[in-house]
Amino acid sequence: MPQLDSASWGANPQPPAQGGSAPLGTPHGGAEADLDAVGAGLDSLDAPVGERRPGFWKRFAWGFLPPVLALVLLVVVWQILWAAAFWSEAQLPAPLAVWAEFWSRVTDGEVFGFVWTSVHRAALGFVAGVLIGTPLGLVVAKVRVVRAALGPLLTGLQSLPSVAWVPAAILWFGINDAAIYFVVLLGSVPSIANGLVSGIDQIPPILPRVGQVMGANRLTSARHILLPAALPGFLAGLKQGWAFSWRSLMAAELIALSPQLGVGLGAYLNQGSSLNSIETVIAAIFLILLVGVGIELLVFRPLERAVLRARGLTSSL
Repeated sequence: MPQLDSASWGANPQPPAQGGSAPLGTPHGGAEADLDAVGAGLDSLDAPVGERRPGFWKRFAWGFLPPVLALVLLVVVWQILWAAAFWSEAQLPAPLAVWAEFWSRVTDGEVFGFVWTSVHRAALGFVAGVLIGTPLGLVVAKVRVVRAALGPLLTGLQSLPSVAWVPAAILWFGINDAAIYFVVLLGSVPSIANGLVSGIDQIPPILPRVGQVMGANRLTSARHILLPAALPGFLAGLKQGWAFSWRSLMAAELIALSPQLGVGLGAYLNQGSSLNSIETVIAAIFLILLVGVGIELLVFRPLERAVLRARGLTSSL
């Protein structure tokens, strides 16, 4: 092996390349190339995995068929129990008797009036709950004094059965729509506000700090940083808020009965109870359940999938 003296080393400060590799001192040396490869690998890990979105009919089948099959299984078990005659007809009617009651209401058009009366009340009450619960949740989440004062109260209101508010609402407002909407609001607002508070609590602290550095004020930060970042938790609060709105409405319609209020699903259920008609009671329960499942499948499930897909969380779908 030839020896290099100090003069030749000074004339050529880099050792000769071996095996065709780039010299270590060059800008595109092997170490820097390795770092570039590592960086590219980390970028590929951060990027959402591109998955092929299933077609419409496949998504429809996965969203529609499982609930239908579960319903068919429930009816089969119901038919078996009825045939075994463990209970009397006044307690457990035949599925065909309940279907006859339901179909008679469909053919005379009454069922559409029942559903519309209840659904539009629940929708209006829920929208009002969102408009009230969203700013309330923002204030509770970001103002420490307000959180200490109202946080436990919101949790207590959320756990309080909505039916407890119906007698007070009737005494305060009378038997009218105002009493019903009051009960619906008290059922939905705490869940919506708590859902937003939970979502904001899970936001990485660096995001609000970046907004402050970029000069965002409180309103801009809430609109462009807090609400988008807290959207998964907020969406869970919205789903729970709708569920509480629907339950509160049924409780109000069961108790607050008046001709000026019309006949909703709760009043229809009360009619069956007053007439000792178990077929009517079960048909009303079926309609209430059908509306709840329909809102979940048609509104909240697609919205939840869109939010998760936008964040690359396709494995949760």
